[in-house]
Amino acid sequence: MKDEAKDIATQSIEAQAAPESEAATKALASKTLESKASESKTPAKKKRTRSSKTKDKAKAAADANAALEARIGHHFSDPNLLMQAITHVSALKSGRKRGDSYQRLEFLGDHVLGLVVSDMLYHAFPNADEGELSKRLAELVRKESCADVAKSLGLLDDIKLGSVGSSADARLRKSILGDICEAVIGAIFLDGGHAAADEFVKRNWTERMHKPRRPLRDPKTVLQEWAQGKGLPTPVYREVERTGPHHDPQFRVAVDLPGLAPAEGIGGSKRAAEKVAASVMIEREGVGGGNDG
Repeated sequence: MKDEAKDIATQSIEAQAAPESEAATKALASKTLESKASESKTPAKKKRTRSSKTKDKAKAAADANAALEARIGHHFSDPNLLMQAITHVSALKSGRKRGDSYQRLEFLGDHVLGLVVSDMLYHAFPNADEGELSKRLAELVRKESCADVAKSLGLLDDIKLGSVGSSADARLRKSILGDICEAVIGAIFLDGGHAAADEFVKRNWTERMHKPRRPLRDPKTVLQEWAQGKGLPTPVYREVERTGPHHDPQFRVAVDLPGLAPAEGIGGSKRAAEKVAASVMIEREGVGGGNDG
């Protein structure tokens, strides 16, 4: 009887332990499933974050490209041409050819610019000879003139450079602005043809053509040729006044032409004062062939 009682007690304890063990197993299994589910959710969240960042970068790049096109005044069918036009050799990754930079486009744009400006000058100055047209052309297509156009379009901060230091970047950007401008012209020519390039150049060079930054011809020569064309005698220059110390004199000179009021100019030498006087008369009488064409 005692043995039977022990067996009954043992069975009772085992019976009570079984449900507890089964419950613990279920709880452990549930926790395991929850842990796996949590782990499976984490990578998905990361993927969504990366995708969102990629989309944001793409949108920012598209907006920047659209703003650049708006400043240039041409929408590119092939945006890669524009990116190439503003990419310096130093920004190319290893293995890429130098032709992937702006250099080839600069070569093309240089000649397209020369052709368009030559055509503009030919029609704008019908009385100018080959020598004058050549001087005007050289002034308009020089690197400094191209750099001025690039600055006016805000291209300075768009240039893509390699890691050469922030201060060096600024200097390098300024030094290659003219090249970048010509490369942009080349890119426009390839993307939109001669008509698109012609429109771009005329929009940015017409005012410069009529108002060059520096004299293209000696104003005394211009005034004399104009006077001869009007049947007038050669202009006469006379010293009106000399002031200042002997080592630093100032001359006031007047130029006379029959039927016209005299024009005066001041300079550190008689010749300099004569040029100023001639320029004053040229501007006053609206003579062509001077700075304003």
